[in-house]
Amino acid sequence: MKAQDWQVICRVEDIPVLGSRRVARAHGMDVAVFRNDEDQVFALLDRCPHKGGPLSQGIVFGTSVACPLHNWTISLADGQAQAPDEGCTQRFSCRVDAGQVLLDPVELATLAIDAQPPKAGPCR
Repeated sequence: MKAQDWQVICRVEDIPVLGSRRVARAHGMDVAVFRNDEDQVFALLDRCPHKGGPLSQGIVFGTSVACPLHNWTISLADGQAQAPDEGCTQRFSCRVDAGQVLLDPVELATLAIDAQPPKAGPCR
């Protein structure tokens, strides 16, 4: 895929170091774009595979993010939960070109569009 076929999301410096930025999609849940302390950029569906926690609100360390709900460690490189936990969240192709963060628009339009956010409700 040529550079002009990728969708510009933001500039690298628009993502906080050891933080994230959410990308809204027309269909499906948001995508979280993460930046670590080495300015590496990663993109995952903004949903932990455990209970659906918002990974964009988690703590980034190295090439992982800790889910803010139950502290599961998720690899930013492939979306896999770290053992002993099991599960995976959808990874999105991401690249940086001249300081701009780009995502694959086909993936944004098609991957994990059926994933649902967790439903909140009254305590039982």
